Amino acid sequence: MINWHSHTPPQTPFFASIFNYYLSDDLEGYEEYDVETLKLVQQIPGYLGYESMKHDGRGTFISYWENKDAIQQWAKHPVHQEAKALGMSKWYRYYHSMIAEVGRFHSHQF
Repeated sequence: MINWHSHTPPQTPFFASIFNYYLSDDLEGYEEYDVETLKLVQQIPGYLGYESMKHDGRGTFISYWENKDAIQQWAKHPVHQEAKALGMSKWYRYYHSMIAEVGRFHSHQF
């Protein structure tokens, strides 16, 4: 389920930053950065929300954004850059990321 930053989902179009990964065995500091970056990202103008899935060392984190400029602002944030460097050097065996434009969005809750 998506954790929207506001009570109503955004109007399309908006953007999704998709991050897929496999964790390594060295996760020292990972949980702390995970919590901190999730708090900080919510302060970036244009941030819309996120969803995250993890299972057996594999995960997907999708953040949603009003525009590409907001994504770039987050990419340049010093704490996010530190987290990315630590991810590349020790937390992830493999990862890839993509930016996609969402042209249509529907949801339903039971």
